[in-house]
Amino acid sequence: MKTSPFLYIAITTLLLITITIMSAMDFPFGWVFYLTVLGQIFLVIMVYKVLTDDYTTNKTFEHFYEDRPIEPIEVKAENEFEKIKLR
Repeated sequence: MKTSPFLYIAITTLLLITITIMSAMDFPFGWVFYLTVLGQIFLVIMVYKVLTDDYTTNKTFEHFYEDRPIEPIEVKAENEFEKIKLR
């Protein structure tokens, strides 16, 4: 069974947020240190899983954002140098 990379993203995010809260609440150094090391390991694993995920899409940059699609526009440019020259 293939695991989605979103699981690794969620675990890593929750772990690093927990470390931030623990360090702000003055937890013992050992706990924060070992969770930080564990967080770094999870970060490397997460990056590897995201980059090696077999994900394909048919979207291109022309689709812009999915939540707010835009239609392509044509911009007609005139030669501004000719306008200045004629004045």
